[in-house]
Amino acid sequence: MMTRTRSVSVAIVAATALVLGACSTQPNPTASTSSYPSTSYPTTSGSNVNAQYGVVQSIERVQGEARSGVGAGAIAGAVIGGVLGNQVGGGSGKTAATVLGAAGGAYAGNEIQKRNQRPDDLMRIGVRLYNGANVSVTQEPVPDLRVGDRVLVQNGTAVRY
Repeated sequence: MMTRTRSVSVAIVAATALVLGACSTQPNPTASTSSYPSTSYPTTSGSNVNAQYGVVQSIERVQGEARSGVGAGAIAGAVIGGVLGNQVGGGSGKTAATVLGAAGGAYAGNEIQKRNQRPDDLMRIGVRLYNGANVSVTQEPVPDLRVGDRVLVQNGTAVRY
């Protein structure tokens, strides 16, 4: 009976972690809100089909969203909460305590992780393409990029050439 209860407890903890993981959303770091029209390029590895050349017109630092989703904090919290909950009560009360401990631990772990996570620093780069179009690309910072630099815009990123 003890092994069956333990197996059920482990299954419930695993199911709780998976359910909480399915509730998360990921930010879109390339979404643009600047005055430049946004152009997206399909992701094709190793191909310059969608490569466009231009000149950097503006660079602005923007604060991206902190990465969301279930991370190590929620998983560790669920495990610790499940183990602590399993130490309480007996019979079906023990199973309920394990489930509640895992759910509470996952929530607490996720909140702690979100509080300690810094938002991403991003760059919004306005580029005038050689065909006359203006595009805006939001990406990870490129330290040596300046206004007036010639860039290659491909797959949603701008790099000097």
